[in-house]
Amino acid sequence: MNKTHINNLTYEELEEYVTSLGLQRFRADQIFRAIHKNGIDNIDKILQIPKEDRKKLIEKSDIRKINILKTFKSKMDNTKKLLYLLDDNNIIEGVLMEYYHGNTLCISTQVGCRMGCSFCASTKNGLARNLDSSEIVTQVYAVEKHFDTIIKNIVLMGSGEPFDNYENVIKALKILNNEKGRNISMRNMTISTCGIADKIIEFANTQIPATLAISIHSFNDEIRGKIMPVNKKYNVQSLMDAIREYGAITNNRISFEYTVIPGENDRDEDVELIKKNLSGLNYIVNLIALNPINEYNKVNSKDAAMHFKNKLEKNNINVTLRRELGSDISASCGQLKIHYLEEGGLDEV
Repeated sequence: MNKTHINNLTYEELEEYVTSLGLQRFRADQIFRAIHKNGIDNIDKILQIPKEDRKKLIEKSDIRKINILKTFKSKMDNTKKLLYLLDDNNIIEGVLMEYYHGNTLCISTQVGCRMGCSFCASTKNGLARNLDSSEIVTQVYAVEKHFDTIIKNIVLMGSGEPFDNYENVIKALKILNNEKGRNISMRNMTISTCGIADKIIEFANTQIPATLAISIHSFNDEIRGKIMPVNKKYNVQSLMDAIREYGAITNNRISFEYTVIPGENDRDEDVELIKKNLSGLNYIVNLIALNPINEYNKVNSKDAAMHFKNKLEKNNINVTLRRELGSDISASCGQLKIHYLEEGGLDEV
């Protein structure tokens, strides 16, 4: 019998579920707090619940777990790459980054990815499956417990396209944000998408104030289509129409993630395209130096990224250059690759 993962339920869903089992409604509050605030991962250890009620829960339910399989620490900074083992033996990746304003955890939303972006290692083996919301939120709890730390910010920029797993992602955000649980502010959450236009509009209508980050990388349809297959379905015009609608509905600032590929998307005409497309928006362009991977034969673009940043600034474009973290352990964006399975060449912390 398939059991219900009770950590996969929102607070409201949990209320309905416990009453369906014959428990009093207020037990949902005790269970939710135990799991999402106190980190309990065993129903029998939720001692606020009477033994008979725990027995009813255990018969029909469980708390889905993920385990940290291996951790790797950068020699360049204190960044840590994490490999998580799921209960079906799939592996996902994460990155824990330390900043002066608190710890940020980069979270995966799928096992693999089907978007096929040419510079991203995590998509090369395709999509295995979506993560459910319990597997998304438990990445936070597992890291906090393992390192005895607090995660202040989460970025959904690990393996997977969040808007290709939309329902589970939105549910996970609500669970993490719930004041009876972990209570992470929505404004401390960032969702990165390669540009699924209809989901951007749907997300706007939720009025969730998380930061929206668009993996744009080029405003030229021909160039973007070569490096991002999603552009064939949602070209730059349709994507920008959705983004402008998002901006009109939410008035939130939008981050445009732009990996600098020397000679391809850092030309003078690219500067003009950025100016044209972002005119009138509340935005920030976040430049990223290309991280070389085996599957994409391009050189690292640190110098090119800085040069391009200078050009954008001269054109009064609001721009920043992302600080590179953990590149020596393949933890930088675009390099979330399961070396544990393919090479086994990293030293465990």
